[in-house]
Amino acid sequence: MTDRRTAILEASARTIARRGVRGLRMDELAAEAGVSTALVYYHFKDRAGILRRTLEFITDRAGRYARGQHDTEGPTNPRELLELSLLLEFQDLPEVRENSTAWGELRASAIFEPELREELAEAGAAWIRQTTELLALAQPAATTAEVISSAERLTALREGLNARRLGGILRPEHARELMREAIEVEIAHLTTRR
Repeated sequence: MTDRRTAILEASARTIARRGVRGLRMDELAAEAGVSTALVYYHFKDRAGILRRTLEFITDRAGRYARGQHDTEGPTNPRELLELSLLLEFQDLPEVRENSTAWGELRASAIFEPELREELAEAGAAWIRQTTELLALAQPAATTAEVISSAERLTALREGLNARRLGGILRPEHARELMREAIEVEIAHLTTRR
């Protein structure tokens, strides 16, 4: 990806996180990225194109910081990896806050902008698959359907808790505690279902 294209995507993620999707104006995005409006249109064609590519960008960026956490010396057992994976979005880092906020704004805007729904569904499905794989490793005797249902509940709860944390409704420590408790409940549920 070119430096200018990356600068535009970074500016788009910042703008969406700050002002929401409805607040994204191409001329303001260009100014934020330090490029011309024509260059934004050259790289992304239209507003829908920049929204789709920004979603891909924040998804890829989240994957990079997740891989960075997994690559460092840390937990190796499936249960601990599951917890690490689900708690990554609760980090108090500017990039993580921006990603989480932009994701929430894009998700909310899909109600009014149906062209985003497919990409959002694919990104959400990838998170569910990752969580499903970790749950299956933690509870190998559980059925596929049970593990998928647990993964769906945990990822939905993670999004909700994170949105409340970002909005100041929950203290960060309490949000993490609630997520850890939910992981325990789901693993216990999968254990008792055997």
